[in-house]
Amino acid sequence: QKYLCTNCNNILKKALQTLCGHRYCSACLTWIVRNNKNAICQKCKEEDPNTLSEESLLAEERAFGDAAINKEISELKVHCVTLGCSWSGIMKDFEEHQSLCEYALIPCHTGCGHVVMRKKLADHLENGCVNNVTVCQQCQRSLSSSEYQVRTFLSQIRALNCYPKRSLVPFSHPDLTALGGYLVFQTSKDGCRFSEVGCSFRGSQEKMKEHEKSAVGAHMLLLLQHMRQLKGTLCSAAKAAHGVTPQEKVVSELENKLHVFENIVAVLNKEVESSNMEIMAFRRQSELDQNIIRGLELKIAELHRCLAQKDAGLSNLHKSLLFSEQASYDGIFLWKITDVGRKLQDSVTGRTVGLYSPAFYTAKYGYKVCLRVYLNGDGTGKGTHMSLFFVVMKGDYDALLPWPFRHKVTFMLLDQNNREHVIDAFRPDLASASFQRPVHDMNVASGCPTFLPLAKLQSPKHAYVKEDTLFLKCIIE
Repeated sequence: QKYLCTNCNNILKKALQTLCGHRYCSACLTWIVRNNKNAICQKCKEEDPNTLSEESLLAEERAFGDAAINKEISELKVHCVTLGCSWSGIMKDFEEHQSLCEYALIPCHTGCGHVVMRKKLADHLENGCVNNVTVCQQCQRSLSSSEYQVRTFLSQIRALNCYPKRSLVPFSHPDLTALGGYLVFQTSKDGCRFSEVGCSFRGSQEKMKEHEKSAVGAHMLLLLQHMRQLKGTLCSAAKAAHGVTPQEKVVSELENKLHVFENIVAVLNKEVESSNMEIMAFRRQSELDQNIIRGLELKIAELHRCLAQKDAGLSNLHKSLLFSEQASYDGIFLWKITDVGRKLQDSVTGRTVGLYSPAFYTAKYGYKVCLRVYLNGDGTGKGTHMSLFFVVMKGDYDALLPWPFRHKVTFMLLDQNNREHVIDAFRPDLASASFQRPVHDMNVASGCPTFLPLAKLQSPKHAYVKEDTLFLKCIIE
């Protein structure tokens, strides 16, 4: 399962691993990101939709090449599933085999519409291809390539006295091609050089170059087929011409022509070997480049991780700095609450239950405490009063302090016109768990559930809320 792409469910090709740990083909990930805005990893959705995070967001720059899995895949043992083929090997050699498999079905390059096995292409071109025919200028009959070659060759034999002059010409002629020591005419500017052996492709010079590069194997098969035909013709001519001198010349000419085609095949073999060497060199260079790219991708991923760690560290330092700025160490704490209208509405709808103040201390090394306010009330004051509570928190110096907590606590809601502050106070219940030494981060809150009626909070006679802000003060004696 680990070798399969999360998207196409086929063997991974150029595997990429995302931040959420799942793997995609390079092409699959590119397609998903290109066609989906803010694409989410499908595997994350299937495993647990409730745990989706930013790491599940797909982006090409947030994925890196998985060199380990690519290496494992390249060494997997595989075999060709083409009917009749017995090839087996490892995955990295499979693509090369696919381009050479003799049992693979390929379309005929003449455009006749037939799909044949690669190894039967030559037979198809000779015997079955409707596009690979030539009209005889003498009898106007449509002949197959082999029939037309034999008829043309016999015509040349009949004109034996001028045949060598037509076929073999000096090297300096600009319209000639050197093949195996012999020089023969190019067929035409818009026709393939191998038309004499059965290739009927025609096109511009650029298309001709592409055709000759891509059809090397087919040309070799056509040449070999033509050589077999020439050998058969040679044998027939030798039997018929036994003891007849003019016909011995015909046999000699046939041998010469056969030798020309053998040299053509030799030249083509060298070209194929040279092309194979270039392809191997290109593949080696490509592998080196891929290794360099994978190394750079791993370095980039490591830098991203380092940056994320540094961002987290800076965030913690920022929080510590804010806490240091807001912290009080003398038992007197003033809490400014902004956006009172919105927070009160959130409390009414239940979106926000209560608000905690920043922590403060009774002394430099004293008790760590905080306040909790319910703007829409809690307990007996729910919906009618603002409730205010006092919370004892776990501190760094609890082991050195006396327990339970015994200090008097005074709450104040400040009138911002300095006319009538709301004041309430209480002494801790020493038997209550709220004032014992904390076992968890904070104890259960304790205080005044009916600290202030909500009607009075919004009363225009007082300035408890001014510019959508209120101030709570706590004094610990």
